[in-house]
Amino acid sequence: MRPIKLIVIHCSATREDREFTEYDLDICHRRRGFNGTGYHFYIRKNGDIKSTRPLERIGAHTRGFNKESIGICYEGGLDSNHKPSDTRTLPQKASLVALLRELKQMFPNVLVVGHHDLNPMKECPCFNAVTEYRGL
Repeated sequence: MRPIKLIVIHCSATREDREFTEYDLDICHRRRGFNGTGYHFYIRKNGDIKSTRPLERIGAHTRGFNKESIGICYEGGLDSNHKPSDTRTLPQKASLVALLRELKQMFPNVLVVGHHDLNPMKECPCFNAVTEYRGL
């Protein structure tokens, strides 16, 4: 297994009133030239956690940090007017915490950050992941 230092939280930057499945995500990433989904996990609005890339495989989600990180993306991140917004549902929040706890058991010294923390030009994931998950 590769060394993991970071878990990077992302949003799919899709509207809260539209569905965007893990299959849609895969197609979107392939159209951008990726070899499949760049995130390791995708969390649907109903809280379903989809494994979209093996942890052993380097991700394609945060330039300059992919070798040492795990990427988690939640469905949403834009309100119905296309404005960046924390659109996570209660099931998504619960699933994200459960997944982070599981990953922190595997990688106890990992830091949880938002995409914005590593690239200030991004608003993703549209909430402060560092503050929210500090206590995990």
